[in-house]
Amino acid sequence: MTLRQRYQFVIDYFEKHNPEAETELIYDDPYELLVAVILSAQCTDKRVNMTTPAIFEKYPDVQALSKASFEELFPYIKSISYPNNKTKHLIGMAKSVVEKFNGKIPMTIEELIQLPGVGRKTANVITSVIDRQPNMAVDTHVFRVSKRIGLVAASAKTPLTVEKELIKNIPREYIHKAHHWLILHGRYICVARTPRCEVCGIKPACKYFKKHYTK
Repeated sequence: MTLRQRYQFVIDYFEKHNPEAETELIYDDPYELLVAVILSAQCTDKRVNMTTPAIFEKYPDVQALSKASFEELFPYIKSISYPNNKTKHLIGMAKSVVEKFNGKIPMTIEELIQLPGVGRKTANVITSVIDRQPNMAVDTHVFRVSKRIGLVAASAKTPLTVEKELIKNIPREYIHKAHHWLILHGRYICVARTPRCEVCGIKPACKYFKKHYTK
């Protein structure tokens, strides 16, 4: 199977079985999604979704969050991983949005990464989910799954390398969805320690399956 055929197989499979793939984070607007994504670093979406309703009730918009003190916000975040840093990042993010972008969440990678707590991965999530821009966020799931299947070289060392390879090979109109396809596949099927190959519909195109389960 050629690389192009492998990509086509994977895209066709997900288009059939998960055509409306989307983030599992719960949000109503760009501000809420940005808060949720910042909180989700090294934390489960389930835990974030349990935490954000109280935050959004207390701080319904970026202007309200920009006026929060560390002592006020921290109790809402203490159950999340790295609560000290994330509390500082959220307040800093909100202040920057108000001061630099007139209170509106920016929608370019270059602008978003200027905000505290926002790296390239988070910026890719925001722009692809909200604006359907052809950007590919590479988290641990995308990094693992894309290499296992053989969509990118096993030797790819960095998320940026994986991101560039995926964007080069996935048709532009699918990129914003492909991010969710790979994340969800990694979260529920192609799990880290023992991938559930027995229930995986992608195994005919998967290099990992061919190497470990076929002769």
